[in-house]
Amino acid sequence: MVVFADRVDAGRQLAGRLERLRGQDVVVLGLPRGGLPVASEVAEALDAPLDVIVVRKLGVPFQPELAMGAIGEGGVEVLDATVWATAQVSEEQLHTVERRERELLDTRVALLRRGRERVDLNGRIAVIVDDGIATGSTARVACEVARRLGAARVVMAVPVASAESVRTLADADEVVCVSVPRWFMAVGNHYRDFSPTGDDVVIALLDEAARRTRDGHGVAGAADCDIDVEIPVDQVALPGHLHLPGTAAGVVVFAHGSGSGRHSPRNRFAGVLDRAGLGTLLLDLLTPAEELNRANVFDVGLLAGRLTAATRWLGDRPDAASRSVGYFGASTGAGAALWAASEAGAQVAAIVSRGGRPDLAGPRLAEVQAPTLLIVGSADSSVLKLNQSAQAQLRCPSRLSVVQGATHLFDEPGTLSEAATLASDWFVRYLLPAGAPRAG
Repeated sequence: MVVFADRVDAGRQLAGRLERLRGQDVVVLGLPRGGLPVASEVAEALDAPLDVIVVRKLGVPFQPELAMGAIGEGGVEVLDATVWATAQVSEEQLHTVERRERELLDTRVALLRRGRERVDLNGRIAVIVDDGIATGSTARVACEVARRLGAARVVMAVPVASAESVRTLADADEVVCVSVPRWFMAVGNHYRDFSPTGDDVVIALLDEAARRTRDGHGVAGAADCDIDVEIPVDQVALPGHLHLPGTAAGVVVFAHGSGSGRHSPRNRFAGVLDRAGLGTLLLDLLTPAEELNRANVFDVGLLAGRLTAATRWLGDRPDAASRSVGYFGASTGAGAALWAASEAGAQVAAIVSRGGRPDLAGPRLAEVQAPTLLIVGSADSSVLKLNQSAQAQLRCPSRLSVVQGATHLFDEPGTLSEAATLASDWFVRYLLPAGAPRAG
């Protein structure tokens, strides 16, 4: 019965059936959530842009898993007249289900695209991908949505489907399927691992695909940059050091707290990131004179504003504009990094806090969307409790990693190196697209 190890395996097998489309004007559209890991593999194999096509199933009120139809963007609706009639659902009940699902659809579009423009389908081949087809109602409405958005040709591609759904899916110009089993009960029966796909995974895959499309795994033709810089902010010039390997697709901005400026020996983190193929901007958020006033050190709003300004300055550089940005924060700098990432329009792909005070971001923690790693020493008990409390307020993908035996400054043998490796792995995961060159 099992055909695929997981959705990634399914996507790779499906991509093999679609290889003939490579080089054509194709857009791959994944059906969230389970279709996105499959679609991501297809898009990468075809070297095509990836987007979502959001639809919602209209479930029978007393049996929600049974679809009596589906809705999609642009007001599209498809009803299964047979199911609707057999289930004896009234028009009022149907409208109630539709209103609820329409609200959820609009919310999901906003969440998954996060302001990203929809990929233009006009005159192009739309390859719609899901992890499988059972009844086909969702597939039919997805095909209709793609046509209304201007697709010249619609291909429905899935790893597995029932024979009946393939036979009756006339809404697609072509149906591509790896497996059409004789006995079909449910899509999940054909996967060894069919665990749920979270929104965080969908968003990460879309962000990764957008970076791959935008900059081709790096900054083509860019030369290495390794210079001291001065960043004008609030009528002062903040000193920093910028290192941008020519092939780096991501750059990490260091938000330093008191006593941990850009010249700190603890900045061996930067060397680890450089070796991983990431750029770095080491930055002091306060001038030496300002740091003498302890109130400035704990003015997280001030620090966050300067970090935002420095990020804007970085994005204005032609050699950095297309690179994804991460924040690394230590001590109060961690609170500043999370505060800055919570601002509307913040383009931050990942955050790492080391021995930090994320709690200083306060209620803004709930607004952070970037995947966040909190690194704390096991012997730094008071800060560990603050980090545990802060993580409970985060709604973004997050992880708390405790380095055994480390105190606040990670002075113990091996602890700082362990923290640096954790940070590097996190940034590589979220800043570098799959297949991007990693320095070794």
